[in-house]
Amino acid sequence: MLGWPEIVGILVVVLILFGAKKLPELAKGLGQGIKEFKKATKDVQDDLHRAIEDHPDPEPPRRTIPPVGVETSAPSAPSKGATNSQG
Repeated sequence: MLGWPEIVGILVVVLILFGAKKLPELAKGLGQGIKEFKKATKDVQDDLHRAIEDHPDPEPPRRTIPPVGVETSAPSAPSKGATNSQG
């Protein structure tokens, strides 16, 4: 971050390079540039917010988790070759 001595030094150098007559024009141009930049960033942010509001994310599909102890697969049928060993 620039402190006061650095800012004053920069202003003195600008004054020497461009002269007192050009300083107001430079400041006006700088102010207009900053204003345009802020306007453009605000427009982009507004467009993004509008796009998010128009197209919300769909809900992810819900998975159902079976309760503990419940079988999830069907019981297997006895094979044809199996014999009943009741005696």
